[in-house]
Amino acid sequence: MKLVCLMAIVVFGIVSTTNLRGAEASDGKPNIIYVMLDDAGYGDFSAFGSPHVKTPTFDRICAEGMKFTDHYSGSAVCAPTRCVLMTGLHTGHCRRRDNTAKALVKELSEKNGRPLVFLEHEDVTVAESLHEAGYYTAGVGKWGLGNPGSTGVPENQGFDYWFGYLDQVHAHDHFPDQIWDGGKMTPVPGNQGGKKDTYIPYEQEAKALQLIREHKDGPFFLYLAVTPPHGAYVIPTNDPAFAMYDGIPGGTQVQHYAAMVTRTDQTIGKVMKLLKELGIDDDTIVFYTSDNGPNPPFAKAIQSSGGLRGVKRMLYEGGIRAAMGVRWPGHVPAGKESHFVWDMRDVFPTLCDLAGAAPPSHLDGMSVVPALMGNEQQSREMHYWEIHSPFQQAVRFGEWKGIRFGTEEPLELYDLSADPGETQNVAQSHPEIVRRIEVFLASARTESPYFPAKTKRAVRRKNKKK
Repeated sequence: MKLVCLMAIVVFGIVSTTNLRGAEASDGKPNIIYVMLDDAGYGDFSAFGSPHVKTPTFDRICAEGMKFTDHYSGSAVCAPTRCVLMTGLHTGHCRRRDNTAKALVKELSEKNGRPLVFLEHEDVTVAESLHEAGYYTAGVGKWGLGNPGSTGVPENQGFDYWFGYLDQVHAHDHFPDQIWDGGKMTPVPGNQGGKKDTYIPYEQEAKALQLIREHKDGPFFLYLAVTPPHGAYVIPTNDPAFAMYDGIPGGTQVQHYAAMVTRTDQTIGKVMKLLKELGIDDDTIVFYTSDNGPNPPFAKAIQSSGGLRGVKRMLYEGGIRAAMGVRWPGHVPAGKESHFVWDMRDVFPTLCDLAGAAPPSHLDGMSVVPALMGNEQQSREMHYWEIHSPFQQAVRFGEWKGIRFGTEEPLELYDLSADPGETQNVAQSHPEIVRRIEVFLASARTESPYFPAKTKRAVRRKNKKK
């Protein structure tokens, strides 16, 4: 394994992990499939109350497994979420804390083409740990943590194979003329010369099914970081999912968006069907979620934020709370709803626990296997997020939620048990809670040369016509 990055890690409130090896462990290592949609909101799943979008596979996973209502993304935007998920470090410690750097921009642009921060050799990923535990590790979809030629490409970070996009901007195009396939950029014949004959989400589906067939004897880790409904909101109009949303509020753009969510859910349905056909359904744990909150047009038109305040790039609940369903027959209890609070930094130690592997000691996350198995588990005291466009910090502390927009700005405080929509700032009524969160915030992060904290709230000024 790579050398662990020597970082000052805050351990305040971290609960020690519980290893799965014991009464609930199976003799073999389970196959692991982690599905993550791109930009689908908390309210874009019918099991979470969507009045418009149909997600029967997600609903089935919740019915046959567990539905987690208080699960959170790693961040409110794609690249840092992926960094948190892969490294087990929250956004106050991980290397990539926003999509683009906010300092040393010129130096990074000269090196990487844009101010992008990539994973380095000393970073340790969950794929590396699972690979060392005997897993075949594969990814399909959007990586976002290292472009071609960098130390951050997935094959340098523990993956045996990756198919899809490396760059987040490249992933905006669902009809690219080239795609990353097995360690190199490969032409897409159907999209050469301006043609748009090959819709990459369909290719992602085919590749996922192929990988499962080829590695059915396991154990395998398949990270399905599928790209819909992100980027250009487009799906072939002859896809039956498109016709399902004729007349949906918001017009054609929303029709494409909703159809992309449903069509991707159908892809996961094909994955579930294949697991059963291959006889490995009972040997496979499936996680199904999204990477951050929705974009504003969909929150407005079809309630994609699920009644929560905020959208993508905001640390209010609508930007970071993520629908989650987990299924593993015979292990994860069926039909149970859990309000246990966890987030994507917990995935790394949890998957190590499932695989019978010791996680690295420097992680911020904790194994949530007890909660997955329907058992009581103590949550960490404080959950932390930061993002830099604009700079925000957020903390979940029990049923309290704190957020501020600069290290010297007043903390907003919300009681999520009474006000899940974060409509009433109750900071003045609970100075003791504000003080406890502020004490935590004083040591919640390490400095980053690329993502410095801001002391004051960023003011967005509109250009005035003269």
